[in-house]
Amino acid sequence: MKYRKLGKSNLEVSALGLGCMGLSFGLGPAIDKTQAINLIRAAYEKGVTFFDTAESYGPFVNEEVVGEALAPFRDKVVIATKFGFKKGVVMDGLDSRPENIRAVAEASLKRLRTDVIDLFYQHRVDPNVPIEDVAGTVRDLIREGKVKHFGLSEAGVPAIRRAHAVQPVTALQSEYSLWWREPEHEVLPTLEELGIGFVPFSPLGKGFLTGAIDANTQFDKSDFRNIVPRFTAENRAANQALVDVLAAIAQKKQATTAQLALAWLLARKPWIVPIPGTTKLHRLEENLHGADIALTPEDLQTIEQAAAGVTVQGARYPQQMQQMVNR
Repeated sequence: MKYRKLGKSNLEVSALGLGCMGLSFGLGPAIDKTQAINLIRAAYEKGVTFFDTAESYGPFVNEEVVGEALAPFRDKVVIATKFGFKKGVVMDGLDSRPENIRAVAEASLKRLRTDVIDLFYQHRVDPNVPIEDVAGTVRDLIREGKVKHFGLSEAGVPAIRRAHAVQPVTALQSEYSLWWREPEHEVLPTLEELGIGFVPFSPLGKGFLTGAIDANTQFDKSDFRNIVPRFTAENRAANQALVDVLAAIAQKKQATTAQLALAWLLARKPWIVPIPGTTKLHRLEENLHGADIALTPEDLQTIEQAAAGVTVQGARYPQQMQQMVNR
């Protein structure tokens, strides 16, 4: 496993992290706790040192699983978690009041079985709380030794700049992949200017870029993708064209489409650290090999040309959730 630093910070992590959300929330039923712990520990044994969770994943249970799984080697890993929803429930709305940030930090420390949170993200920008107050509260938590680094998730450029002026932002986490490239327009140049690392979530397009999902796939009733416009059967059929062109390129590199998609992200910038998630050991192993694939400038140009010929159909969030991003 190769390692990277997130921006100008000294926070060094594995080139690929593990997004732990899907183990207990969002993408179908939670898997067995023992199975989840074994998968997280397998990731560590294979060189992963960066693990992503949040109080809202469950809510709460994902942090407990991550904390238990990583307890034996806590000092050798980086744990990122998040605050910002009312009582940890996404659909209940936002809450980044300073008193709530502090309450979440204390509760997360207990669930994660640790005395410090390595990276503490605001999960979504809260329009009712000045971002300066949010950054100031996390700055105070850092001074108190309860948090090491400050992060933002799905924040727009003005919020990033305002927060960074109060407390340096170590990382921005947002969706970014070959089928969602909006961050390239304004966000990535801003991060490069300010020296902030970038942590793409859903780097495999919520599973679509693996090639394992098609128009006929039936999702469990608890799966978030049921309400995502991009995942209607009609849009999946249209978006298959992107997977097909990537699969042809991957085959020439003796790689899977998932590995190609991750290698492409890693080749974008040296301060980008994707966090693919999975519930399956063989998928974990497949994803991690994506970090071993070296793409030449010619490879990247081929991917660029192929992707440019496909227009991805469907919004990435339902309207209610879309309003919470890029503020």
